[in-house]
Amino acid sequence: MTTHIDYGPQDALLVVDMQNDFCEGGALAVSGGSALVPGINAQIAAARQGDALVFASRDWHPVDHASFEHRGGPWPVHCVQDTPGAAFHPDLVLPDDAIRVSKATAFDADAYSAFDGTGLGGYLRDRGIRRVVVCGLAMDVCVQATAKDARTEGFEVVLLGSLTEPVDPQGRERCQEALEQAGVEVRA
Repeated sequence: MTTHIDYGPQDALLVVDMQNDFCEGGALAVSGGSALVPGINAQIAAARQGDALVFASRDWHPVDHASFEHRGGPWPVHCVQDTPGAAFHPDLVLPDDAIRVSKATAFDADAYSAFDGTGLGGYLRDRGIRRVVVCGLAMDVCVQATAKDARTEGFEVVLLGSLTEPVDPQGRERCQEALEQAGVEVRA
């Protein structure tokens, strides 16, 4: 069970990369990814009820993206724009007014954080957001980068630990410690 969050209008819920390619059956699947969806849906509902903003980041790679193995990158082909793998998980209940943040859209550069090259930090500040609540995939890659960048941008950051899974299950504790050292509050 996820810790209860009292959302308000100075909060933003940021759902990181809950895409088909990162869930079971996808090109870069994270074990347990699909199981996160009901809990994330409950957080989306709570955020909306508290008048918080809801964001959903996504890898949105062009064909032949620099991160792909055949281009010398570390990853298999995944989350190519307008493909089923890049779509959000079919059971994820994103409201129509949820703001989609597309990252890693250039052919020649990768981006793990939802703040990297997207203008998200300025957008949040312009709307008076003070706290960013983070969940999604994968804990030790894009979630970690996003949470750290949110702190660097000056936001209070809460990571919902039970609503994220790492690529490397043995890396969960190490990742959590790194986030806490960066000033991120990690809740169960």
